[in-house]
Formats: sequence, structure tokens, C-alpha cells
Amino acid sequence: MPSPAPTRPVRSHNLRAVLRQRGFRRLLGVRLTSHLADGWFQAGLAGSVLFNPEKAANPLSIALGFAVLLLPYSLVGPYIGGFLDRWSRRSVLFKANLLRALLVIPAALLIFDGHEGLPFLVLSFLIIGINRFFVAGVSASIPHVVEDRRLVTANSLATTLGSLFFAVGLGTALVTLARFELASYHGYGLIASVAVVGYAASAFMARYSFSESALGPDDVPPGGLVAALASSGRGVVDGFRHLASKRGAAYALIAQTGQRTLFGVLSLSALLMFRGPMESGGDVNGTIPGLAAVMVAGGLGSLCASFLTPPMARRVGGWRWLTLLLVLEGLAVAVFGPSFTPYMLAAAVFVINLSGQGTKIVVDTDLQHECADDYRGRVFSLGDTAFNASFVLGLFGAALVLPGDGRSVETLYAVALGFVVVGVWYAFAGGRWAMRVGDDIRQPEESEVPEYERV
Repeated sequence: MPSPAPTRPVRSHNLRAVLRQRGFRRLLGVRLTSHLADGWFQAGLAGSVLFNPEKAANPLSIALGFAVLLLPYSLVGPYIGGFLDRWSRRSVLFKANLLRALLVIPAALLIFDGHEGLPFLVLSFLIIGINRFFVAGVSASIPHVVEDRRLVTANSLATTLGSLFFAVGLGTALVTLARFELASYHGYGLIASVAVVGYAASAFMARYSFSESALGPDDVPPGGLVAALASSGRGVVDGFRHLASKRGAAYALIAQTGQRTLFGVLSLSALLMFRGPMESGGDVNGTIPGLAAVMVAGGLGSLCASFLTPPMARRVGGWRWLTLLLVLEGLAVAVFGPSFTPYMLAAAVFVINLSGQGTKIVVDTDLQHECADDYRGRVFSLGDTAFNASFVLGLFGAALVLPGDGRSVETLYAVALGFVVVGVWYAFAGGRWAMRVGDDIRQPEESEVPEYERV
């Protein structure tokens, strides 16, 4: 089959150029619908576990809860990620969310009845673990619907809108809980059950928006499931070696791992602060407005990251922008955090989400730009493992040093210094490598979008 004819470079604004790609619009719809459902399900899950007046939890138990939900998949994720380089990614997206829609039904029933034993933990782990597999599949698919020089814009739009839609799901759930005073097992179960609609819609959008091979992988290794399982261990090693050989992407991923560890400390501090009224016998519904305000600030920070990251990455280079974000995050924590007042906390969360979202955009683009398509599934699964494991590590570190109300000025200053140290290290390591090889997402090579993806 002859290769498609080259296209002329799109000279219009990068955002418009990306949105003109039919395949990207469809893939974006699949992702956003899924993230909206994530917000509904995780609002019910977090409410039943963290913000339920009928249940108490200390810092260590919260950290253990996150570890149970995140670490099991993180340990097997790189092995499963190899299937993203063997199976049709379109089929993976379809089946993953269809399975999640089915699993939500018994999970919501268990939440409704207040049963949080082993079956509930297994179901919750599967739903969240499959989500990480789904997101890795979407990230590995983006280079098939967007040309290389537009990847930073595509990732900016996809990751930021994904976070916003997740926040919309959480926000609408919180508003519903507060408006109808549903802060109980029954209410959280009902909220979680709504996710069935979103997951099913996302699954069928993926199924009927793309052909079997439209999202890759390009070269499928021979053999079926048995061969895939037998080669999974070797595939993980190959994926790690491939990532290690792409030092620009590897340095960026290490920097993100450090950022996520510190973010885990801040997350547990915030959770403990919002649990304060419940622990003192107050009404949990009174906590919801403050939590909603922080979520709005975080959403605005993520939105600003989507607007700022593409032009800044092109103007100053991805590594310089990532360095600036990390240092800015540290300064924001040091300046706004120690007061522990709602407005200052919202300001800190705005900058933290701006930095975190901008960091993810740069790292995802680095991985897509530098890593070959045959390895992207494994590389993104490795990245996802580091993403989750570092977050849980930060939670456990915080559980050992934070007081019961989450307020520790010394810890905040230590975290702020940590962000600056990670930023300075990355400036020396990642920046020196980018200047040495002359390659950065600032000036990626031209590439084509397949004929079937053009409007």
C-alpha cells in the first residue's frame, strides 16, 4: 500500500491546527468522557473512605489506603504496558472502559451498603488500575493523530482538559452532596454509580471512532497471548533500556518523579486539614465549600498551564520551562502555605497545579517525541509506575512527620526547598543534555499525519 502524500505544514495557530485533526478530536472526546466518569466514581470512593462522618482515619491509614489502590497496579503496570505495543490500542481503550463500567456497578453497591472489605478493595483497585492502563494507551496513541511538531500543544490540551473534566466530575458530585446533604454511605454510593454512564459512553466512542489499527502499534510482534506473557519481562527490560537511552526524556521523567513525591506530602497535609471539622465533631457538609474553592483554584491553575506551556516551551525550550515551573512551585509553597488560611491555600494550589500540569505536559511530550512507537506503551507504563509510586512515597513520608491536623510549617518549608532542589538539578542535567545534543521539544522534527486522520 503506497504511503500517503506529504502534507504542507499547517501555518495557522497551533491550537487550531491540532483541533483540525479529526482523529485528535475523537481521541480527546474518548479521554474527556472517561475523566468525567473518573471524577464521579472517585468522589464517591473518597467520600466513603476519607470524608465520611461514620468513619475515622489517621494519616497512616490514609496513606495505606492510597497505597492499596495505587501500588499493586504500579508494580505490574510495566508488564501490562507491553500489551499496548502488541494489541490494537483502539481495542484496548474500548474494552478497558467497558470493563470499568461493569465493575462500577458492584463497587457502588458495596459503597451504598457500607461494606469496605476485601471485595470492595479489589474492585476499587481494578477500576483505578485499569484507568492507568487506559491513560497510558491514550498517551501512546496521540502521535498517531497529531504530527510531531504539534505534540506539545496536543498534550497541553489533552492533559489540561482531562484534569478539568475530572474536576468537573468531582465538583458536580460535591455540589450534589452538599445541596442534598448526602454525606453518607448511601449518598456516596449513588454518586459513584453515575460513572457507569461515562465509562460506557467513552468505550463506545473509542470503538466506533477509529479503525482497528488507527492508533497503533505500527509493528505488532508475532505470537498471541501466551507469547506476550512469556516476553513481558524481557519487554519491560527493553522498555527501560530504550528510555535510558533517551536521556532527555529520562531526565524529565526523574524530575517529575521528584515533583510527585513532594506533591504527595502536600496532598496528605491538605486532606488532613479538610478532615479537621469531621474529627472535631463538625458537619462534613461545612467542609465541602472550602474544598470546592481549592478545586476551582486548582482547575484554574491547570487551565493556565495549558495556555502557557506550549508558547513557553517553544520560546525558551521545554527544559527551561520545566525548571522554572519547579522553582516557582517551591516559592509558592513557601510564601502562601504557612498561613493555612483558605485564600492563601487557594493561591498555593493554583500555582501547584499550574506547575504540576505544565510538568506533565512537558514530560509526556518528551516521551512521545523521543521514544519510538514500538516502545511507547512500555515507556508510558514505566512513567505511570513512577508517577504513582512516588506519590505514595510522599504520602508515607508525610504520615510520619505531619500532625493530625496536617499543619506543619517546618514540613512546608522542607517541601518548598525540595522543589527548588529538583528544579536546579534538572537545569544542570536535562538542560546540559538538551544543549549538547541540540534536541528539545522546542524544535521537534516535522512529521506527517496519516491520510485517514486529516479532515
